[in-house]
Amino acid sequence: MRYAFELSGDHEEIAADEALACLATEGLKPVYTQHYDHCLVVELEESDAESRLEKISGKLAMCHHILRVAFICNNEPETIISSAENCDIKPHLSAGQTFVVRARKVNHHTSVEGSYLEQRVGGAVFRKGYRANLNQPDVTLRLILTEKCVCGSVIASIDRKAFHARAPHKKPFFYPGVLMPITARALVNLAGVNKDTKLLDPFCGTAGILVEAAMLGSKVVGLEARNEIIQGAKLNLEYFGGDYNLLQGDACKLPLKNNCIDSVITDPPYGRSAMIKAESIRHLYEESFAEMYRVLKPASKAVIVSEMEINRIALDAGFTIVKQYSQRIHRSLTRNITILQKNNQ
Repeated sequence: MRYAFELSGDHEEIAADEALACLATEGLKPVYTQHYDHCLVVELEESDAESRLEKISGKLAMCHHILRVAFICNNEPETIISSAENCDIKPHLSAGQTFVVRARKVNHHTSVEGSYLEQRVGGAVFRKGYRANLNQPDVTLRLILTEKCVCGSVIASIDRKAFHARAPHKKPFFYPGVLMPITARALVNLAGVNKDTKLLDPFCGTAGILVEAAMLGSKVVGLEARNEIIQGAKLNLEYFGGDYNLLQGDACKLPLKNNCIDSVITDPPYGRSAMIKAESIRHLYEESFAEMYRVLKPASKAVIVSEMEINRIALDAGFTIVKQYSQRIHRSLTRNITILQKNNQ
């Protein structure tokens, strides 16, 4: 069965990789993938794939809906309508269920009006013997109008409003310059975090990353040099709940044993904090990266957010660079996100 992840516009590449990482965390192995603009299509053979996809929907950040695919076709209106008329709708609608058709145009891949296609495709489904209900349908059929038209029934939706409700300024303790919850959750998913993971953030700040990981059941460990910030992090973690341990200390001298951490995700300071006690930012990075490498278990991942170039520092610490992303925050700020892996030794 084919499924489609309707991706958000937060960061196209990260959104697709987040979905794939969540599939891997839940033990789902696509036999086929196709990445369109704002849409990732996968084919899954596992018999319980759908129940696991519903579980994944509770983790995802950079996604709107997960669809069971009905058909994929070219973007011409006549082809879309013909495909709707000829497709087997029974896997998507049971007898007596009502439906609605919703279309989403992605960028400029088609000039046809979505409302026109909603009416015509809805008419095709109606003629198959199903009733429409525009307000409270049993099933929502979505047309994602990207390079192709991807049509499917919604099996799960992501509660994006919940992330906005956890915006930094809405938390019990706020400090400027922190990651937004949607980005923090996506990084947690990219690292493959689950309920059995012990996650470390050695520059935890107000615990934005830790909150998102703890909400997935991860055991989180945070380190922060500043006492007032660590107290604020505690307030945030207590408010949202979870298994956590916070320490005030030096990221260059982690009070942890070798090979005891499953994942590291962190947003180190890069000149924005005058209270970090280090000879220089570069020295801070060199020493802390060596410590992150030491405490990580073999083959485990670290996800680093930074404005500065870290490749040489990461390689010198022993890491392998798995992937890098650039995220433009505003005209004068580009954030780099780097996925590192410890050697399997």
